[in-house]
Amino acid sequence: MRVDAVTLFPGMIDGPLSESIVGRARSEGFLELGFVNPRDFTEDRHRTVDDKPYGGGTGMVMMAEPLYRALKKVRKRGSCVILLTPKGSKFDQAAAVELSKKKHLVFICGHYEGVDERVTPLADLQLSIGDYVLTGGEPAAVAVIDAVTRLIPGVLRKSDATVNETFGDGLLEAPHYTRPAVWRGKKVPEALLSGNHRLIAQWRLEQAQALTSAERPDLAKPAKKKAGVAKAAKH
Repeated sequence: MRVDAVTLFPGMIDGPLSESIVGRARSEGFLELGFVNPRDFTEDRHRTVDDKPYGGGTGMVMMAEPLYRALKKVRKRGSCVILLTPKGSKFDQAAAVELSKKKHLVFICGHYEGVDERVTPLADLQLSIGDYVLTGGEPAAVAVIDAVTRLIPGVLRKSDATVNETFGDGLLEAPHYTRPAVWRGKKVPEALLSGNHRLIAQWRLEQAQALTSAERPDLAKPAKKKAGVAKAAKH
C-alpha cells in the first residue's frame, strides 16, 4: 500500500510510524509512506501557508492554494483522499478494514484553526478519531495509518492475528493472561488452563460480552443485534 500525507510537519508522522509493526511493514515493503509539504507550493519568500480568517476570530486558517497544489502532486487515479477533521465521520475498526483494501491513501492534515472550507470537496472522505482537539491532523493520521497497516495481508506474522480482536465483532476483547499461572496470589482463570478449546472460546465470549456491557454499553447493543442476525441466518 502507498500512503501520502499532505502535512506541514512530516516528522510528526514519520517518527511514530518508524517503530514497531508499522516500521517493519515499511522496511519490508508492505507500506510505502511519503510526504508532501504545502510550503513547497507557495510563491512568496516567506512560504506562507496560512492567513487570518474572514469575519474575524482567533487563530489562523490554512490557505486553499498550497493545499490544492500539494494534493495535485500526489493524487492519482484510484487514490482515496482523506481529510482529517472534527467534522468527519468517526473512525472505527470497520473503516480501518475498508481503507486497508485501498491501494493508495492520501491524508490531508490540517493545522492551526483548520483548512479553508473550499478544500473540503477535494476529499473523498472526512474522518475524525474522536471528540477532542489536537494540535493538527498529524496525530490522527498516525492513528489511522497504524490501524490500517496492521490489516494489510502479510504485515502481522500470524494470519489470524486480527480475527478475534477488540471491535472485530463489535465487542471488546476478553482479558489476557500469561506466565506465571499465579502472580502475587492472583491466579489465571481455570478455563484458560484447561486445554479445552471449546471451553476457552466460550469463556472468552462471555468475558467479552460482560466487559462490553459494563465498559462500552454503546457497543453492546449493536453487537448483540449482530449476533442475533448471525444466529438466525444459520437456521
